[in-house]
Amino acid sequence: MLKKEKVVFGIPQKEKKMNRVFIIGEIGINHNGDIKIVKKLIKGAKEAGADAVKFQKRTLDKVYTQQELNKERESPWGTTNRQQKEGLELTKNNYDVIDAYCKTLEIEWFATPWDLDSVKFLEQYNLEYNKIPSPLLTHKPLLNAIAKQGKHTFISTGMSTLEEIQKAVDIFKKHDCPFELMHCNSQYPMKDEDANLKCIKTLRDKFKCEVGYSGHEVGVIVSVGAVVLGATSIERHITLGRSLYGSDQSASLELVGFEKMIKYIRGVESAMGDGVKRVSEAEEKSKTKLRRTGDY
Repeated sequence: MLKKEKVVFGIPQKEKKMNRVFIIGEIGINHNGDIKIVKKLIKGAKEAGADAVKFQKRTLDKVYTQQELNKERESPWGTTNRQQKEGLELTKNNYDVIDAYCKTLEIEWFATPWDLDSVKFLEQYNLEYNKIPSPLLTHKPLLNAIAKQGKHTFISTGMSTLEEIQKAVDIFKKHDCPFELMHCNSQYPMKDEDANLKCIKTLRDKFKCEVGYSGHEVGVIVSVGAVVLGATSIERHITLGRSLYGSDQSASLELVGFEKMIKYIRGVESAMGDGVKRVSEAEEKSKTKLRRTGDY
């Protein structure tokens, strides 16, 4: 498992397995409240080669208004918004199972807290990482509470201006908390042409920090392209089936696709090299046979 040490602008190089991109399988709410699905997704992510899995934790009465929760909504759990959202929330016992199961499989897990109570709830598991979702990038109390913990935090930047991102970065710098921005477009699903991957360089140059990519596209090409452009982490939603119930399923990768993406990413990493121009041993043999000199 990766071990943390204090650093402000990114994961220390010695913590990365051979400087690999850190890959996160975002389970989110795609488990539909079923711990059996949770365990299948964790195991699938581990077998695919992911470094971590992630969930989402909400205290419903803090995140949503009573008016919102009382709205009519048909779901497998009932006819109101509250019943639907309660059906998607994991229990304390569920998180205990997740914690133990991830330790058994030797894969990291963490969760996105959507409110201050959820921040406190997650503290009991002594997790290595935190996550700020795009909708909460401007939630100053939440950012301060998370930054005070001093854990490496992935900050998604979807729906946000550079000015808004700067304010969030300032909070993490103030608390001397390690962070990593994640370029993101908050469409579910996102069209490939809307990815704007060159923003990875824009964010890296402006904020002088590591920048990952949180994707909501259907395929894998965009995420692999993000790695070519220097993304230091990749987060993708994963599911047992894109046709299952849930708002995030259509923007997710099934486990076969997730494994394929990771395979492609590791292949690209291997091909990137170190940028030093040299003649390889294999080229030397070809050079002996094929090189010509003199005038044409």
